[in-house]
Amino acid sequence: MDTNELKFLLKLLGCENYRSTLSGNLFKSFKGKNSICQSLGDREIIDYSREIANVKILPPGKALLELDAAQIPIEDKELKILENVSKAAGKVAPSKIKSSLKAAQKEEILKKLGDRGLVEAEIKRKRTKAEVWLTERGIELLRDDFVPEKNYRKTISLDLLNNYLRFLRKTLLWKSEQAGITTESPVEITNITDEDILEIIRKLDKEIGTENYLPIFHLRQKLQPPLSRDELDKALYRLQADDKIDLGTLQEASAYTPEQIDAGIVQNAGGPLFFISIE
Repeated sequence: MDTNELKFLLKLLGCENYRSTLSGNLFKSFKGKNSICQSLGDREIIDYSREIANVKILPPGKALLELDAAQIPIEDKELKILENVSKAAGKVAPSKIKSSLKAAQKEEILKKLGDRGLVEAEIKRKRTKAEVWLTERGIELLRDDFVPEKNYRKTISLDLLNNYLRFLRKTLLWKSEQAGITTESPVEITNITDEDILEIIRKLDKEIGTENYLPIFHLRQKLQPPLSRDELDKALYRLQADDKIDLGTLQEASAYTPEQIDAGIVQNAGGPLFFISIE
């Protein structure tokens, strides 16, 4: 991690919930913040607000437009957006798609069309009013694996060092409290198998009453630690590949907090994988 990336993270540690607007005073004069944000985001140390940068119609979308009106299985407003996307020569930015809908409504429809395989959407960091936040992986890295280098000492201020010390005290206290909690059915610290995870999903779904639509953050709260975020993600992918679970995307984010949404599994396109269903 280079010095500027570290300074970026230490500034973020001074924010409430380790979250800030990228265009706010904290990062207003920070040089190279866009490339730093991209680099840290690619390594899943931080995450940021995203939006559809451009979209293009796919062959299934073109085929749908050739159907009779009575056979088209989408709403009129979705159909109008799809028709306007089809008129573009290649990729088109959402702002260039003619519609009376508000930008947020238009983007929601484009996401739905993308989930149905009718269009291909390219997702990038929001250009305006973007927020940036530390991920669970970033917290684990700074808490458990970070090793200072000699060249840091000349550039890291006492204020930034203070942010890091407060972060360590808070997260290590939380970790020790979690280690001391016992439950009626404690999770075995080692050798957690995929079948164990499947059984925990069943129990959580029954206890919480999510009707076979369990948000991933409940499972993370149960299993992280002892598992890391990456270990749990890989286990869920294995269970999905074995047709034992299905992972669904989040369509309506307003019912959940940013931290709960951040617990989902980020994809290159579309919303995060957020719900677990037993097959």
